[in-house]
Amino acid sequence: MDPINIRNIAEYGGGALMDIGCYPIKTSRMVFGEEPVRVAGTVLRDRRFGTDVLTSAVLEYPGGHCVFSCSTQSVANQSMQFIGTTGRIEIDIPFNAIAGDRMRLRIDNGSDLRRSTVVVEEVVACDQYTIQGDLFSKAVRKAGTAPVPLEDSLRNMAVIEAVFRSAQTGRWEEPEAVLQAAAHFQMPGR
Repeated sequence: MDPINIRNIAEYGGGALMDIGCYPIKTSRMVFGEEPVRVAGTVLRDRRFGTDVLTSAVLEYPGGHCVFSCSTQSVANQSMQFIGTTGRIEIDIPFNAIAGDRMRLRIDNGSDLRRSTVVVEEVVACDQYTIQGDLFSKAVRKAGTAPVPLEDSLRNMAVIEAVFRSAQTGRWEEPEAVLQAAAHFQMPGR
């Protein structure tokens, strides 16, 4: 492991949850259209760097659950599944799609346990980071609204913090409590 890679520097926000775990959190918040009421997490830390190298979490929403694991030291693998009462969608490489490659979506109507009814759709992958940067730049240049408001980032960070707290306490933690605690914190000199 490279000690100067940002993923291995705890004080710079390194670790699996901050690096890749933020994406399933954001995606699940977007898909459910609501905030998780509580979360549970487990963390395995690298002894040399102090960063989380394997984190697993359960996010409990009023409308369902999101369950995920993320790692900086496991074999590269990325997929996300959305499982409902009448079907399932699976996406390969949802967060770091290789621009110009084809992304596969598997759509399953759930009628056959052998998955013989799965339909595979392919779409050309885009460069998500370039699109994100371009939209932010456009908002700054034209004094417009940011494509993702700061409040959304704060809510994602509250979930991340609650996962870390749960790993320490061994209890379910509430992201809303993290937000309320942060609201009482005032930066020096303000």
